[in-house]
Amino acid sequence: MRGPHNIIRLIRTGATLERTGAMGVVLDAFEAPRHVRLVLRGLAWPFQWLGIKGDPEAPPLPRALTALGPAYIKFGQVLSTRPDVVGGDLAQQLRVLQDKLPPFSVAEAKAAVQQELGVNADEVFSEFSEPVAAASIAQVHRARLAETGEEVAVKVLRPGIERAFRKDVDAFYFAANMIASLSPASRRLRPMEVIEHFDGVVTGELDLRLESASASEFAANTQDDEMFQVPTVNWGYSAKRVMTLGWAEGVPIGDNAALDAAGHDRAKLGARVLELFLNHALRDGYFHADMHQGNMKVAANGDIIAYDFGIMGHIDEYTRRVYAEILFGFIQRDYKRVAEVHFEAGYVPADRDVDEFARALRAVGEPIFGMDANRISMGRLLNYLFEVTERFGMETRTELILLQRTMVVVEGVARSLDPHLNIWDVAKPVVSAYIQKSIGPRALLKDLAKTARVMTRFGPRLPAMVEAALIAQSEQKDTTPPKVWPWALSGAAVGALATSALVVLGYGVWH
Repeated sequence: MRGPHNIIRLIRTGATLERTGAMGVVLDAFEAPRHVRLVLRGLAWPFQWLGIKGDPEAPPLPRALTALGPAYIKFGQVLSTRPDVVGGDLAQQLRVLQDKLPPFSVAEAKAAVQQELGVNADEVFSEFSEPVAAASIAQVHRARLAETGEEVAVKVLRPGIERAFRKDVDAFYFAANMIASLSPASRRLRPMEVIEHFDGVVTGELDLRLESASASEFAANTQDDEMFQVPTVNWGYSAKRVMTLGWAEGVPIGDNAALDAAGHDRAKLGARVLELFLNHALRDGYFHADMHQGNMKVAANGDIIAYDFGIMGHIDEYTRRVYAEILFGFIQRDYKRVAEVHFEAGYVPADRDVDEFARALRAVGEPIFGMDANRISMGRLLNYLFEVTERFGMETRTELILLQRTMVVVEGVARSLDPHLNIWDVAKPVVSAYIQKSIGPRALLKDLAKTARVMTRFGPRLPAMVEAALIAQSEQKDTTPPKVWPWALSGAAVGALATSALVVLGYGVWH
């Protein structure tokens, strides 16, 4: 499937951006240099007739992303949480991509319920509303169980969403392969692995049984967290394309006016969102990885209610410790230790200079401290970080992509609630507590005991395991990305260049 037919898809992407007026919006948001604007606009303009017209009533960028399909909508959802990167007006426009997309009919939703659950929706539910939220992959209906009278939310996948998403991701794979083949310097970013990771995450979103399991596990992990709620899954009425869980009543966390009218403390809510994410990531190693405004409400008592558990992140204990040490080093302004952790974890090639890397990190960190969040240009900060990683040959850590992306989203949500929030002040007590618990003497004794148990169990097999590992390593094949068709460069040049703004957007948000 990942053949040259995707060239048309890439060209259409650039043409759609140009036809809808989104190309200029994206270039302005990212303050693209004049020569880049001239090249992109010049190449895309002749092909704009190939672009999808979209909804002329919608603002340019939401119009283009909605027309292009679900994978592009996902990028837009992330950008909607970053007013500091794309500007407040554009971020507000992109909010419609979170849960206000065109819905499908109630009849189609009820047909999906009957097909998946094998029961008539009108018999199971005494009430079944029009869609209350419609996102890129599914929509939600407010309903009431006929048997118990319990009010529930029924989530139903969009008809044909699996096929539509495969088309988008197929083009992404082709573009990533082209980038890796034509730009050897880009291979350190592992574009193919980035797309594979993105593919795997969202493919999991397309099976609501997995989301139900995620919600159940997340609820168990967080049941003692203050100011936090997770709705209960109703397993009897959940399947692959339908999910039923308790109704979450509250004010959308993205509606500041409604929050103020309800008397909620937005500064406290902003800090709590960030604290919750860090606790879930560090303490549990299992976190909600799609915490944008469309997936959270605030209950009358001030509790934050999370829902939509299609994308969850998991990081192992070792990675959590590395991540915590890096955060703690930045908080303490100990850039030498941050640099050493990067080297110890293998994130930076061993032949690079650790002191020079520490100085580069200082240039990133120092401007942050003592400043209000609304005075920090995250766009410039992300650009500088990208330059640092390129300079020191750091490769993309695929196991951290989701964590990094979620941190960006959560920070954006927190800032939308409190523009003056300082993320480091909020993060310090959470990270410090984790460091004391997980990297101190008690943690060392626990690790030694765990290692002893493993050695006892696998000790007799270690020689054979080491031998097998050495043989496998010696037989590894060259994994250099394959070349794309030479003629494809001319055919896809317009699409590749015209969509470069979205590629930069994707890397900036996901890294």
